[in-house]
Amino acid sequence: MLNDLYYAKPYPHRYLITGKTVLQYQWGLAVENHLPLATIRCGGVEFRWGERTYVMGILNLSPDSFSGDGVGDNIDAAIAKARRLVAEGADIIDIGGESTRPGCQPISADDELRRVMPVIESLAGELSVPLSIDTYKSVVASRALEAGAGMINDVWGLKRDPELARVAAEAGVPIILMNNLQHTVSGDIMTEVISGLEKSINQATGAGVAWQNIIIDPGIGFGKRVEQNLEIIRRLGELRVLGRPILLGTSRKFMVSQPFDQRLEATAATVAIGIANGANMVRVHDVQQMVRVCRMSDAIMRGSQIGH
Repeated sequence: MLNDLYYAKPYPHRYLITGKTVLQYQWGLAVENHLPLATIRCGGVEFRWGERTYVMGILNLSPDSFSGDGVGDNIDAAIAKARRLVAEGADIIDIGGESTRPGCQPISADDELRRVMPVIESLAGELSVPLSIDTYKSVVASRALEAGAGMINDVWGLKRDPELARVAAEAGVPIILMNNLQHTVSGDIMTEVISGLEKSINQATGAGVAWQNIIIDPGIGFGKRVEQNLEIIRRLGELRVLGRPILLGTSRKFMVSQPFDQRLEATAATVAIGIANGANMVRVHDVQQMVRVCRMSDAIMRGSQIGH
């Protein structure tokens, strides 16, 4: 569907969108005129893109999370943390059982399921917000959806396990497609990110995923240098050319000179600027503080009432 998308050079001053189908034409108009994105449903909850910024709270069940916040096998601690994140204002909880930090060792699907399933099963019928499963394995996603998760968050953008798209399509759930670079980029970073996300979108829609159920993530910290990460945030609005809601995940990342417990203010800056540049959802560890940042940013950028 996106094969007729062309980027005018010099990048990024202007995009030229051409297409032969009605859908492509309508999509091009939506980008050109910044028309509202379609509302989606996740776990019985509506996400009305553009009305406000949604906050995804991070629940790491791996013992080796990059930020040191993983609860490991402590199910009670995981459930208590999820409840706290919701109380602090999270709109959705993203549950992951495998660390994706640089240099981490992959784990088996069985080990990942052993970590995430008891927590999803406990929380699915209790929390007032939906659950997302942070995995790139189709078997893990399938089991998590059966247990009550309502969204898939794939940090590999379908590169590792293309079957994940079929799982999302058959379940009719939203899927987050992240750009994860595995090679050095010496040219324009946004050209690379947009091209990679375009391929993931094509792969997803080709497998039957509904267009409105696709969310994109530029993949801050995944195969990018520090200066490239900062450039992506600065030019985040260029991702609107893809016509999908944007998730930004900068929490506690790439501020290399600071310990993890001293990255709150830097994260807040990336969240505020990300919202100003088009982010529709942010994925964060420090929910209470980032909800406040989002509400003020929304009041400035969207005319929302502070606190709503």
